[in-house]
Amino acid sequence: MTATPPIAATRPHSFTRHGVTIDDPWAWLKDPNYPDVQDKDVLAYLEAENAWFEAQMAPRRALVDRLYEEMKARIKEDESTVPQKDGDWLYWTAYETGGEYRKWWRRPVAGGDDELLLDEPALAAGKEYFRLGAFAISNDGMKLAYAIDDNGSERFTIRVKDLATGDHLPDVIPGMLSDIVWTADDAGFLYGLANKEWRTDNARFHRLGTDPAGDVEIYHEDDEGYRVAVGETSDRRWIVIGTGDHVTSEIRLYPAGDPLADPILVAPRQPGREYDVDTHGDTLFIHTNDTDPMWRLVTAPIAAPGEWTERIAPSPHFYMTGVDCFADFFVVEGREDGLDQIEIHSYAGGEPKRIAFPEASYAAGTGDNPEYDQRVVRLGYESMVTPGTVYDYDVATGELTVLKVQEIPSGYDAGKYETQRLKIAARDGTMIPVSIVYPNGFPRDGSRPLFLYAYGAYGHAIPPGFSTGRLSLLDRGFAYAIAHIRGGDDLGQQWYHDGKLAKRQNTFNDFVDVARALVADGWTAEGRIAIAGRSAGGELMGAVVNSDPALWGAVIADVPFVDVLNTMLDETLPLTPGEWPEWGNPIEDKAAFDLIRGYSPYDNVRAQDYPPLFISGGLNDPRVTYWEPAKWAAKLRATKTDDNVLLLKTNMGAGHGGKSGRFESLREAAEEHAFVLWQLGVEE
Repeated sequence: MTATPPIAATRPHSFTRHGVTIDDPWAWLKDPNYPDVQDKDVLAYLEAENAWFEAQMAPRRALVDRLYEEMKARIKEDESTVPQKDGDWLYWTAYETGGEYRKWWRRPVAGGDDELLLDEPALAAGKEYFRLGAFAISNDGMKLAYAIDDNGSERFTIRVKDLATGDHLPDVIPGMLSDIVWTADDAGFLYGLANKEWRTDNARFHRLGTDPAGDVEIYHEDDEGYRVAVGETSDRRWIVIGTGDHVTSEIRLYPAGDPLADPILVAPRQPGREYDVDTHGDTLFIHTNDTDPMWRLVTAPIAAPGEWTERIAPSPHFYMTGVDCFADFFVVEGREDGLDQIEIHSYAGGEPKRIAFPEASYAAGTGDNPEYDQRVVRLGYESMVTPGTVYDYDVATGELTVLKVQEIPSGYDAGKYETQRLKIAARDGTMIPVSIVYPNGFPRDGSRPLFLYAYGAYGHAIPPGFSTGRLSLLDRGFAYAIAHIRGGDDLGQQWYHDGKLAKRQNTFNDFVDVARALVADGWTAEGRIAIAGRSAGGELMGAVVNSDPALWGAVIADVPFVDVLNTMLDETLPLTPGEWPEWGNPIEDKAAFDLIRGYSPYDNVRAQDYPPLFISGGLNDPRVTYWEPAKWAAKLRATKTDDNVLLLKTNMGAGHGGKSGRFESLREAAEEHAFVLWQLGVEE
């Protein structure tokens, strides 16, 4: 079975849209009974690919083990978070030595014994996969509602624990996909169920002690492209029910003391307008992009939510990403020319206090700040050379107090590395930011390998943060770069718009142009670049290996969204209707059909040499379904003209995030690093 790579059978299959007939002989790899995948031929092919993966990686197992031990040695095994006050309690989480999962703890502020709230290792015992989702303590601190997923399908089950007795209540709610918000009297909570298409189109109220089948649906969304979310305002006076897609939002406020009351509609949905809301007293603070993609802040009386008054105008340089209200001040977060900024504002007005950070390139943001009336703000900070640091910022004095610096037990010397923020011109003249870290004395003569990472979709920025796993590459002579390409919102929401829909090609071009410029500037050489992307970043990998295969020396494509045309044509899939604002609707729009067909990685595989590829998938993945990487790998095997290694690894008991547990996921990272070192000839 493992002497040669598996070849997936071809079976005639075609369809016609907009007068175009598409042949898809690997369509059979999609089990029609998904998510219950039982087709013997499908499972046999995935298992054969897994066996081929194991056979090819077997000679590298010693290297994988070394990398794993290196990475593990950089992790503090009994890691714990900094305790944070919420009411009468201090809360924190902690790992035990050797533990895959966390334990959740608290102790009284007034003093007393530590109390174990939730034991993840016990809940995960005997399970191949475990993930804790929502975690919500009641307002009186006496009950815990939490949700778990034990197969990676992201279909969570809610359970409720009585913290006074340690017993679980009989209330069990399967099929949940949302946060959990308690009502003010702790008589029950709000949540959302996933429908049969794995879409959250509702918000429901569960009263403790009643049958969940009778839970009241307090909001239902009729648009299949929208998703419903539940939350609460900072002062916990209001429960927030939001609905929206990637470009439009609509929010209702329900009194936390009476979730069945008539809601306040903050602003009716208006195509292309997004907003989010917090409250201070009787005033709404509305963060919105209604006039500018850099966003602005407006206020309105809760009694007259449509009467918007501008509080902070949009800025051409400062991209406002969020606003949080506290009793005596509010916090504005954003990015100025791509770098994170945090500002403290007085309700009385005046110049804000901007928190100063020491490095030229970094990632910073607010952390866990559960109390409305507090005098300090918990922050997080890191850079590509600075480990994660937790601060408390005193709003009155402006003093930053270090509470914790990420500990690296095996040792770490930041002085061994350097980091820069580069600007590289894309082919249309747009300057693309690139964050790069490298070992001291790195020669700029093209002799060294380089690892290049990007995402480039959904307006998701990739911060220039710290990674202990990355050190295994840096210490073997690599440079590591993050390309902040269009499609993310690194430089503002327009940066996102310039990489989506009809402008999607900019994302792929930016990545290629960054790589070519790094070669031209001596950072590396063609064929000495390892690249990686996950999910929509995996789509990026698929596009650039089709367009510029000779540039890359090794490619990691994790749960890659590569069968874009087929997925966007299938409105029954969980995410598809909600994804049309991001990619276009090829069912109704021929231009969108032609555009997607022109770049969809699976549809554009052709007879040419391809670089070495490591592709991963998850059998239970509801986001990028397992057949996308499987079909792509099968077509590549049948079409490519080279003898380079192609590996497909499918996690048969996991979903979009790969294996759960901090050490199991670390071993997967070690496998990918070993593949890169193997293919670039840096094996030890």
